[in-house]
Amino acid sequence: MKKPLAVGVVGCGYWGPNLARNFDSHPDAELRALCDPDPDRLRHMRERYPQALLFEGITEMLTGTPLDAVVVATPVRTHFALAKAALLAGKHVLVEKPMASSSEECEELIQLAAERGLTLMVGHTYLYSEPVRRITEIIREGGIGELKYINCQRLNLGLFQKDINVAWDLAPHDISIILHLMGECPRLINCQGNAHIHPGIEDVTNLSLGFRKERFATVQSSWLEPRKVRQMTFVGTRKMIVYDDLQPLEKIRIYDVRVECPPHYDNFAEFQYSYHYGDCYLPRVEQSEPLKNMCAHFVDCVRDGSIPMSCGARGLEMVRILEASTESLRANGGPVPFHSARPEPRQPLPVSALPTFSGR
Repeated sequence: MKKPLAVGVVGCGYWGPNLARNFDSHPDAELRALCDPDPDRLRHMRERYPQALLFEGITEMLTGTPLDAVVVATPVRTHFALAKAALLAGKHVLVEKPMASSSEECEELIQLAAERGLTLMVGHTYLYSEPVRRITEIIREGGIGELKYINCQRLNLGLFQKDINVAWDLAPHDISIILHLMGECPRLINCQGNAHIHPGIEDVTNLSLGFRKERFATVQSSWLEPRKVRQMTFVGTRKMIVYDDLQPLEKIRIYDVRVECPPHYDNFAEFQYSYHYGDCYLPRVEQSEPLKNMCAHFVDCVRDGSIPMSCGARGLEMVRILEASTESLRANGGPVPFHSARPEPRQPLPVSALPTFSGR
């Protein structure tokens, strides 16, 4: 029997406790250490996980107890230094999104992990949700025809950040899904937004991503909305999908609707659109916690040496897109050409190769 994966979690504020809970409950992992500079947070975590050793600094944690892996759930500005320290100490790393504050930092982390044969994974949590997995299956099996357009809305009141704008905070969830389904990076990026609360930190942004074959995606992000919205629309040539993550059960609806143009016409008077209105149906979706699935995938990748679905290369792509969005913001929404560091198009995983999470 293999020994459990010894895990240390750095950051016990907003998201870290959720990661700690999932690694603590995983049958092949052991939550061995917790790290946070706030003694009050550590005292609170001690009540829930009395078996875990507590540390106020990562250096003390890395030298104070044997660990196999380190999970980083801290503000973005600290991701690079903490992940680098863990990799240099020979630990596998799961770091929350975005992976780092710059593409240069991402590239260094990827190189360190490769040189040491370590797993580097980024917390693109929504890729591990059952609704996104089901949508992926439907689209890749041709269920809506050819995917042409994706529209995303991720809106709420707060939580305001001080070191990143709303695009860096909220848009990665949607961008990760867009890249996963498009199977390639965008060719052109536009982003507009405004800072209403903290000068220089946009709290509302509209991001546009242009892909090959005239495919297109838009991402609206906001900390200034009275209602919480988590919705994506996937438009195909034959059908459309609406994914509402706030629905407790019926998260996916497939609409048998489309617009058809006549293939031939001699003059404008003969031209007429044909609107098809069919049924709406709800595909069955397994119920599971995306974060639990993500943590399980990390453990599996460390154990068998496989490449995570949200590996360091995917994290680098994300940060480069966010950097381009910032460049466009500073140019008042002007277009920014995007050149992928990898050959395009990136081949998407076949459905049969997607990780399965049921039964975890």
